[in-house]
Amino acid sequence: MRGMAEQSIVDRVEDGTPDKEKKKRRRSRRSKHNLSSSGQNGCDNHDPKEYEQPKACEVAFSSLPAMHISEETSSSDVRTMQNQDVVPSDPGPPGGKICSKSCPEPASCSNGSFAYKVSLPRCEIEAYPQRKYFAPHWSMEFVTKALQESDAFKAVFRVNAHNSLEAYCTIDGVKTDVLISGIADQNRAVEGDVVAITIDALSLWPRMKGPVVPLKNSSQIEDSNIYSQVNFRTVENGSKGKAKVEESCFYRRNLTCLSDLSMDGCPAEGIDFVNSAERICAMIDSNPTKRPAGKVVAILEKSPRRDSIVGFLSVNKDSQNKDNFVEFIPTDPRFSKMMVYDGDLPESFNKRFVESDSKVEMELVAARIKHWGEENLIPQAQIIKTFGKGGDIGAHINAILLENSVNVSEFSPESLSCLPDIAWEVPKEELETRRDLRNLCIFTVDPSAATDLDDALSVEALSNGNFRVGVHIADVSYFVQPNTPLDEEARVRSTSVYMLQDKLPMLPPLLSENIGSLIPGVDRLAFSIIFDIDNSGEVIDRWVGRTVIKSCCKLSYETAQAIIDGSFNMEGNDVITSVKTLDEISRTLKKKRFDEGALWLDSSKIVFLFDELGFPYDIMLSELKESNFIIEEFMLLANKTAAEIISRAYPDCALLRRHPEPNSRKLKEFELFCAKHGLELDTSSSGHLHRSLEKIREKLQNDSVLLNILLSYASKPMQLAMYFCSGELKDCENDWGHYSLAVPLYTHFTSPLRRYPDIVVHRTMAAALEAEKNYYKHRKMLQKAQMGEDMERKGFTGICFDKYAAESKEGKEAFLAAALKYYVPCTDMLVDVAAYCNKRRLASRHIKEATDKLYMWVLLKKKQILLSEARVLGVGPKFMSIYIHKLAIERRIYYDEVEGLFAEWLESTSTLVLNLCINRRYQRRIYTGKSKSLDDVACVVNPCDLKSERLKGEMGTSSGSLVDYGELEPAVFPMTVSVLSTIPVAVHAVGGEDGPLDIGARLYTSSYFR
Repeated sequence: MRGMAEQSIVDRVEDGTPDKEKKKRRRSRRSKHNLSSSGQNGCDNHDPKEYEQPKACEVAFSSLPAMHISEETSSSDVRTMQNQDVVPSDPGPPGGKICSKSCPEPASCSNGSFAYKVSLPRCEIEAYPQRKYFAPHWSMEFVTKALQESDAFKAVFRVNAHNSLEAYCTIDGVKTDVLISGIADQNRAVEGDVVAITIDALSLWPRMKGPVVPLKNSSQIEDSNIYSQVNFRTVENGSKGKAKVEESCFYRRNLTCLSDLSMDGCPAEGIDFVNSAERICAMIDSNPTKRPAGKVVAILEKSPRRDSIVGFLSVNKDSQNKDNFVEFIPTDPRFSKMMVYDGDLPESFNKRFVESDSKVEMELVAARIKHWGEENLIPQAQIIKTFGKGGDIGAHINAILLENSVNVSEFSPESLSCLPDIAWEVPKEELETRRDLRNLCIFTVDPSAATDLDDALSVEALSNGNFRVGVHIADVSYFVQPNTPLDEEARVRSTSVYMLQDKLPMLPPLLSENIGSLIPGVDRLAFSIIFDIDNSGEVIDRWVGRTVIKSCCKLSYETAQAIIDGSFNMEGNDVITSVKTLDEISRTLKKKRFDEGALWLDSSKIVFLFDELGFPYDIMLSELKESNFIIEEFMLLANKTAAEIISRAYPDCALLRRHPEPNSRKLKEFELFCAKHGLELDTSSSGHLHRSLEKIREKLQNDSVLLNILLSYASKPMQLAMYFCSGELKDCENDWGHYSLAVPLYTHFTSPLRRYPDIVVHRTMAAALEAEKNYYKHRKMLQKAQMGEDMERKGFTGICFDKYAAESKEGKEAFLAAALKYYVPCTDMLVDVAAYCNKRRLASRHIKEATDKLYMWVLLKKKQILLSEARVLGVGPKFMSIYIHKLAIERRIYYDEVEGLFAEWLESTSTLVLNLCINRRYQRRIYTGKSKSLDDVACVVNPCDLKSERLKGEMGTSSGSLVDYGELEPAVFPMTVSVLSTIPVAVHAVGGEDGPLDIGARLYTSSYFR
């Protein structure tokens, strides 16, 4: 029955095909079927290139550097590509290779065969052997052996959102991602899976996208050519039994051993490579026009996304569900369609299907992948949750949270029992053991609506002309004790999740918004770092310790900016004086930081304006002010200081944060693009890149749109910053650095109310302080030296680190005792914590992006159409990529196979010409098969109607339309489009109510023929 169900989905390939052509193809299929049946046990000697797919990377496309685009393509475009030419690349099961293709266009495979639905009685179906679309996964025994011998590589499987037939895997030590092309080579892996992959022979590597650029810091091999002469290594197998022997033979046929590759006919042993990753790098360097390709041979760890895929159900109206299954269409284009059998649907849904309730397809649901066998072209899924009607904000937000595995439940009674009551006051013993700073002018600067206040500042002018700046952070680790239910819940949540209209806190509100928050006018526990800073921004000395503070006020960024601008002034007010002083110091620190090589890529951000009901009614662009930089500079300084302290105290157990260098190929492509357009860019270091971008800012000060585009694309080559355990990279200290900040050590210390890593760092800092106190007390060497006003010199946490004391027997004993007291995690445990926190931080980022897109969709749904100018980022024969400045988003417009539109791509000049097709006879000759409607690609208005609408708008009379035609002039045909040209577009909401929601863009044009 399941075989019939899958074939029913595949069979829809022939819908709309002329009857004569169908009959001809059925005869061809029967002929091919007989041939394949007669040769089931023979070897398949077809040339692999015979089935090779046209790669997306081979399509001409003139654009900005080939980088990821932040929007999702239309579901129809992606899903049309998903079922193309399914051919297992490995020696497959009986029946030979399988080819199928989905709507709208039937297309034959190289051998002329077509996928078709087998119409046989049920008894014959059960006896008929099912074809297999995928090669079997390797056993763990063979995977382990292959990984050890570098014949296979472990990597995370990432799918291209624009084309799910393309996926990428990053191998450690290889700067170029490996392409996994086609569903056969992807072998049932899904987004986020940890997989084992093998590398294809060099002859199967596709051409690299974009221009060919030389990579820096690569081990080029001169006058050599690594070619794919592969000698398959024998897999040792002492097991007996036919099944085991056949399995061994199968894996031997599929091992591509890089160790057997030779160069210029000489043995590879003549070159001293450390491992196979370096061999791949050498092959890439010698073949810069090609991208390494591979295939998935095993799934090592299944992605959590398999259990939380959001989408809509779709019923085949013609079959009236006689196949006992419905289709599940995910909203995420990186996932393929799935089939859901009656037994895997909620009972209420089955009843609605029987009653032919059409609204069931408008329900937003979640599914999990239940089974995906070798004989299943698409996975079988089970519906696990319903959210409500598509298009409803609440339903979509709940779906977004489920997709990203966010804990939305209330805090458990056990975790809440770890907290004191709301009337908590600072205990007497804490007042005795901590430094009392309640007499200082300390204040917070946060967004006006913020309630979790975890950082505060203070400043004093010293008699020697220096300044004493205090960074005071809420001492959350005092309340969140290790190995308690509260600690466990905070670790699982890992981070607070911020949405535009809501927040899911990492810690209970009693702690994050009350007793742990630095609320003005009440005593609070803090972890303070006090810096003595001179006029050049140099830190002369510092003190670190636990304190008691009392904030005198809470400033918003707007109020702080008003103080800086001088529009809010009260003579003699300590807070106003402090803000102005901190502003001057922060400017000095910022200049010093950029002089030392830091990089800044921030551009305009989107801000939504909401009505009293919580619905967005408008959108605006916002930029950072000087008041934002005040907080940023001192927080960066505190984080850098905390990283220095914990890495010295516990070199194997410090939780740090690193930012790897950017993708060199993409960065070089961006550099070449800038050079092509007369913009000089030096990418040799983060500092040089920053200075180059600053010059471009000055040059483009009258073109803010292009500047935002360039800043956005400059961030594309950047890799994600990540937490790591110092002990894990003990032998690779060069990889500890933070590229954009240009510092060798960095961590997170300043936001413990919303980030779990900060709590871990606080505990490690507390252990370092405890070890320092006990060591000097034991040795009777605790000395207080005067620096300014009783600033203590400290050997473990001060600027001058006493390495001799730290490495002495007494010092090691003090560090060990303190680590046990404050539960500093061991290396293995901290590696797991870092990896988990990285995942949760990335999920939080995805949630923010998804909710931003959701509210933008709601806004556009209300407006119907938003007219705006757009800048062309890239253009090719089939689609163009545009940047819509008003919304700060990128979108694509597809114009191939559009009825009524003629697109001419001029390869020599990288120019596109679009024109309306007036001649119907010529139009029929141009377009074949199923084409898109002109309205899908362009919003064409008649100039007379446009004039009438504008006149009504000026007179204040309503025409019933919500579209504001404003002063934006539509384009006229013929249109000539090239990279960076400006075009008018009409932006609108897509789907949402019965399919994936998206933001669509069309050309905004005028014509008297409409």
